[in-house]
Amino acid sequence: MNLFPTTEATSAGERLAHWRDTVGRALVPMRVTPYAAEGSEAAGDGAVPGRIVPGRLGPLRLATMEAGPQRLIRSRADIARSPRPFVAAHIQTSGRAELRQDGRTATVEAGGLLVHDTARPYTLDFPEPFACRTVLLPRHALDLPDDELRRVTGTAVGTETGVGAILVPFLTTLVESAPSCPPAIADRLAAGALDLFGTLAAERARPGDGARDDLVRRIRDHIDRHLADPALSPETVAAAHHISVRYLHRLFEKENLTVSRLIQRRRLARCARELLRGGAAGPSVAAVAHRWGFVSSAHFSRSFRGVYGHSPREWRALKTAAVSGAVDEAAVLRPIGH
Repeated sequence: MNLFPTTEATSAGERLAHWRDTVGRALVPMRVTPYAAEGSEAAGDGAVPGRIVPGRLGPLRLATMEAGPQRLIRSRADIARSPRPFVAAHIQTSGRAELRQDGRTATVEAGGLLVHDTARPYTLDFPEPFACRTVLLPRHALDLPDDELRRVTGTAVGTETGVGAILVPFLTTLVESAPSCPPAIADRLAAGALDLFGTLAAERARPGDGARDDLVRRIRDHIDRHLADPALSPETVAAAHHISVRYLHRLFEKENLTVSRLIQRRRLARCARELLRGGAAGPSVAAVAHRWGFVSSAHFSRSFRGVYGHSPREWRALKTAAVSGAVDEAAVLRPIGH
């Protein structure tokens, strides 16, 4: 991690611009407005005392922030300037924070977890001095449908029970331990964070559809557990759940994804992740493909290029180049359409 200079090292007239730039580089570009002395209204031209420690863990961006009262606003103009989407897990360690996104308002104090989507406008209010840790997860790496993601973003996640109780200490430890993690361990830990967040999204599945939602979740879990089986197909999935193939397809009409496509995308995501973790010394492309249920290496390569825009070998080489600093990982390691 590199410590960005505190605003104390900057002249009074430049401190707000300096802090805005610091926040934008560590997280994503946004507008910063200091609070007035009484802490109730945002003032227009004051300074914000604070410091940020940024970091990386595999594909994740990390930041620890300590600062004075302020409002952070991510507008559509900010999004247009930096369109790469992240999902932010914001852990409040002291003070209070209020998040507004998509018409929702969520407030947390120390120990609380907020989740927001950087691809949609939001406001974060800190009405008193505060400290927090933020983990930015690349949207494409989560492999979640938009409707599932929107059930989590713009909300406060309970941290007493369920996945939230596991996620907060796990992410906190990631931020603290990132500087000492070798690249191979960092990639594995990042993959664990992404999987755990996906579990949180599943836990937050929309109530109201009752048995249907429960069945779809069980089918998704079944698919994930059997990705390595080359025989996995809509027919075997339907048989395992004692339903017809026709009814299986009806269940997934609302998911905007066919079962065959879901199986392929989940297999490709596992392959992409393993190719990144393995590096040049990892298993061969054919071995990775076969491990995750692809019978034909040629079909795997075509499918992989169709989703990620690179052949599997190019994908692995680009990761190696990104580690060495030869290319921008954010620009090249993403599926098409993200």
